[in-house]
Amino acid sequence: MMHTLAPNPPRDHGGNLDAAITQYGGTRADWLDVSTGINPVPYPIPALADGDWTALPDARAQNELVRAARAFWSVPEQASVLAAPGASALIASTPYLAAPGGVHITQPTYNEHGAAFQAAGWEVTATQPADARVIVHPNNPDGRVFSKTDLEGPITIIDESFCDVMPDRSLMSYADRPGVVILKSFGKFWGLAGLRLGFAIGAPDLVQRLTSMLGPWPVSGVALRVGTHALTDHPWATATRNRLQADRARLDDILTQAGATVEGGTDLFGLYAVDDAAAWQARLAKKHVWSRIFPYSDTLIRLGLPAPDRWTQLEQAL
Repeated sequence: MMHTLAPNPPRDHGGNLDAAITQYGGTRADWLDVSTGINPVPYPIPALADGDWTALPDARAQNELVRAARAFWSVPEQASVLAAPGASALIASTPYLAAPGGVHITQPTYNEHGAAFQAAGWEVTATQPADARVIVHPNNPDGRVFSKTDLEGPITIIDESFCDVMPDRSLMSYADRPGVVILKSFGKFWGLAGLRLGFAIGAPDLVQRLTSMLGPWPVSGVALRVGTHALTDHPWATATRNRLQADRARLDDILTQAGATVEGGTDLFGLYAVDDAAAWQARLAKKHVWSRIFPYSDTLIRLGLPAPDRWTQLEQAL
């Protein structure tokens, strides 16, 4: 079934907990927010220097972060790396890499890319080949993965925001191909969404255009230091992948026992089929558990992972 975007679609997303509190009551401390795919055990913030807060970010710190990113993701030598203030800033910028035309975005997926391209004058099309293509790898919300045969078109944007749980499936080895840009998010796997750090990695000419759009100091000194520290902490990454895999299996077990059917996901979230997604969301919300449903489906619900001390709240809500 092909899903199409409405003109100027709303950028609906998880994490809108304030709306849930307004409708169902309670305080933020009462709520278990599993509406996003963010690691609930974030990377521990290292010690910060006064200059991280008070000085403009210097070139040395930026270069250290880029070197750490190259090593962590095994970036091809000929590909360029740009650190940015979050993946969302890059998603909003990528439509301006070329003159508007037709962009193919494999559906269903989260609608931030489509909204950004439409705002820049592009037409989101179901036909291929198109002037540009966007693939979310692995896809949100169903976890679908892609391959090099999907890298077609003059410009291909590969959103790997959730790929750090499965590094062996990354398409990073193709980042030096003409027209390719890979986006990385620091908010998902590392659980530091508030740090606002993301990366564009790909063809030098395209990355240079993005660099010009973002200006001279796109990343804060704090994000530079924390990002460099985290990207060089390989033991933490390995341990985290193992924990997330075990927690996702636990989540699947809880949901299937409650009557849901596993439809997909990644090790950061699960997608489940139920009889009435809105009713499930409301039932969970009455117990102060916030989940994610979708405007294109009446039966799909997505849940992220609870923090280690909040599993009981989810089980009781179900």
